[in-house]
Amino acid sequence: MTDWLPDLPTLRAALVAVLDTIGDLVFWYFLAINSSYLLLILLASIEFTQYLRRQSYAGREETYVSPLTPPVSVLVPAYNEELTIVESVRAMLALRYPAFEVVVVIDGSTDRTLARLTEAFDLVRTIRVIPDDVPTRSPILASYAPRAGTPALTVIHKVNGGRADALNTALNASRHPLVCMVDADSLLDPDALLAVAQPFGDDPLRVVATGGVIRVVNGCAVRAGRITEVRAPRQWLPRIQVAEYLRAFLLGRTGWSKLDGLLVISGAFGLFRRDVVVAAGGLDAASIGEDAELVVRLHRQLRRRRERYRILFVGEPVSWTEVPSTRDVLARQRRRWQRGLIELLTKHVTMIGNPRYGRIGTVALPYFLLFEALAPLLELAGVILVPLGLALGVVDPGFAFQLLLVAYGYAILVTFAAIAVEEFAFHRYKRWRDLGVLVLAAVVENFGFRQLTAWWRVQGTYQAIRRTRADWGVMTRAGFEDVPD
Repeated sequence: MTDWLPDLPTLRAALVAVLDTIGDLVFWYFLAINSSYLLLILLASIEFTQYLRRQSYAGREETYVSPLTPPVSVLVPAYNEELTIVESVRAMLALRYPAFEVVVVIDGSTDRTLARLTEAFDLVRTIRVIPDDVPTRSPILASYAPRAGTPALTVIHKVNGGRADALNTALNASRHPLVCMVDADSLLDPDALLAVAQPFGDDPLRVVATGGVIRVVNGCAVRAGRITEVRAPRQWLPRIQVAEYLRAFLLGRTGWSKLDGLLVISGAFGLFRRDVVVAAGGLDAASIGEDAELVVRLHRQLRRRRERYRILFVGEPVSWTEVPSTRDVLARQRRRWQRGLIELLTKHVTMIGNPRYGRIGTVALPYFLLFEALAPLLELAGVILVPLGLALGVVDPGFAFQLLLVAYGYAILVTFAAIAVEEFAFHRYKRWRDLGVLVLAAVVENFGFRQLTAWWRVQGTYQAIRRTRADWGVMTRAGFEDVPD
């Protein structure tokens, strides 16, 4: 009756074969992904070395005083940001730039965001006709401006329609040829706008977008909307994210920019030519990862029209943003990021591997498919199956140790390299204690944090496949740590 069942030796041999195959796949996968990170860090190091050499010739003061410097509209979508909105807007209004305006769109907030802005800037209601250059979902309720006419601030209150819809409303209300998209919970360095705008002056015919560095504000000291002292966060979740942001956002994106393969300009800080964004139809309000989707759509359209263009990442200008400090909020963020990535790759699937789109099609998009979208699945496969194989005695302990070194030891070294490059090029963290904390965070990240984020990203992948409703949730803001005079 049971002759059809395999005997135990046969079953064991099959199990060994399966686990060996999966183990080899995971081993080479992590070797490839960590080596690619190291390559991006090397490219970023070359870029930063060149930056340091030309720093004295950067021409920033010439940009500041030149009448040819294009004016900028800073676009700020805001939803329930009462704790940070005043400091953020003050920092934006105090930017060193010859001509700019700030357009804040309050997207149906239920807290005191509008009231706090009204009190801080003496806002009064205005009558203004805003064109429909790009489509929007939700109607405008009212627009406001300072009673005295200065500073150059416009506040628009509208029905809730989501972040992308708020940015499209701000885009319609903007008056200048360059638009800078900034998150409401972000603080900009004083020269940040000058730095991201400079490539437009250096190469005005080809540059269509630039992105700046996103750094973690948690733990830093703030006075009047300015970072007065850069410190490591007090909590471990934000500490780990500092190391993660240095590796992925500062060095990773700098490396991709040098390869002409930049796919992502963070919504927390990106500068675009207004006419190019309008021609593309603005941001996709139905998209979860609207920032990356806009950049990839720009690549697609400009390549199809065979236009010469550049989309760059500038490593020096900094936008400081508050990162999640609780596990629940971080989980929602990572699920959302993964859903946005899957959605992006699905929407633009015909670009993947297509030489018509240059390095975007042949290098960048395949990389994001193999080493970003699939990474959490392979990570969890290794985490579950290798210990299982060890327990059953079908995985060689020597191989398991090699896999541990490649997956985690190599990753720790890559993050160490990222911290070292940041320290050499920018030296933002002045205290040795903070550097020690970041080095320790680079180790801690690999034992618990990575596995959790991989699980959340797998959940995000499942949600993307099932097309379940996006779980945005609410991020509780701690606010900025204000330092008294």
